[in-house]
Amino acid sequence: MNILISACLLGVNCRYDGGSKLVEKIDSLKDKYNLIPICPEIFGGLSTPREPAEIMGNRITTKNGKDVTDNYKRGAEEVLKLAKLYNCKLAILKERSPSCGYGKIYDGTFSGRLTDGNGITAELLTKNGIEVIGESEINTFLKK
Repeated sequence: MNILISACLLGVNCRYDGGSKLVEKIDSLKDKYNLIPICPEIFGGLSTPREPAEIMGNRITTKNGKDVTDNYKRGAEEVLKLAKLYNCKLAILKERSPSCGYGKIYDGTFSGRLTDGNGITAELLTKNGIEVIGESEINTFLKK
């Protein structure tokens, strides 16, 4: 089974701050599944590091007000192409991200507050029948 996974969760330094969010329990997934690393922001043409961005309404803007919506949409479309190419039915994505967040994302005020919603990539994958979970749900997935 092929699974899309946010590259930052594998230790790839691709987050907005130039770092990663390595999740140790990912190792147990590598033995059972083919993990396809993705970073929608990079696929959409953004650099690493980059200014933090959040969703406000139907736009994604950086902390200094630059509209990067098109980059995020382009990156989401590229991830969907990979999902279809590799017949992925599941994606494990970085929680709270404006691309990858699922269920809860930052509210667009850059205050650290969360709101209900999905990132651009998580939403597109879900609309195309791909199950999305966040990294905090890996243990639950492994118990299935």
